[in-house]
Amino acid sequence: MIRTNIFNDTEAHRIAQKKGIYSVLEYVKDVSVTESTAINAFFSAKMNVRKRQLVANIADGGVVVQAGAMQLMLGDLTAATNVKGAGDLFKKAIGSKVTGESAIKPRYTGTGTLVLEPTYKHIILEDLAEWNGKMVIEDGLFLACDDTVNLSVVARNSLSSAALGGEGLFNTALSGSGVVALESPVPMEELIEVEVDNDVVKIDGNMAIAWSDTLKFTVEKTTKSLVGSAASGEGFVNTYRGTGKILIAPVG
Repeated sequence: MIRTNIFNDTEAHRIAQKKGIYSVLEYVKDVSVTESTAINAFFSAKMNVRKRQLVANIADGGVVVQAGAMQLMLGDLTAATNVKGAGDLFKKAIGSKVTGESAIKPRYTGTGTLVLEPTYKHIILEDLAEWNGKMVIEDGLFLACDDTVNLSVVARNSLSSAALGGEGLFNTALSGSGVVALESPVPMEELIEVEVDNDVVKIDGNMAIAWSDTLKFTVEKTTKSLVGSAASGEGFVNTYRGTGKILIAPVG
């Protein structure tokens, strides 16, 4: 039997959010400081610059995580690669080159608690049921997911969206059922969530961090002519058409 205080609120940390088998451990105050680092630690905590860790309580099924993210395993947990053979390894290697994600993502199964390495980024938990079973994410955001979630590489709808949109030609798609953990540059409370019902959303820059696979992404001029777009000072905008949802980071 293993007992731990990791889920108990202390002077140093608390559980900031929970969803599915996941909890986000947030260090509200750094209490292991010296006289030379105390001032910086104090103001960092005031401005929400804090270390966070993803914790997964695994009983049935498993968890797939970004390579190298594991810090601690409590209980009878084992790790295996998500590679099924030489062909699958080659496919995943190609995908990692175009999306920036690691090719091999370990899968942890068994019964116990998995604790990932701390990060100063913000951890966002999303249930794919709220995305009609499929979402596309910006490169480098994936942290972990239930092993009932499928990871794949999707191409942009057009070359123009890659060349002009600042998003790249390929992205990571997450489909199936389960919870996904993302490492976001901004906290959830700063994200703008937009529900699109057979309509259009235009964004100046690559500020969308996640969007529904049902949305068609293109890059368009802000006005009908190139001269008009240049004169407006906006140029091109990332355009999402259809029905779905978008998470937008307005700052960062």
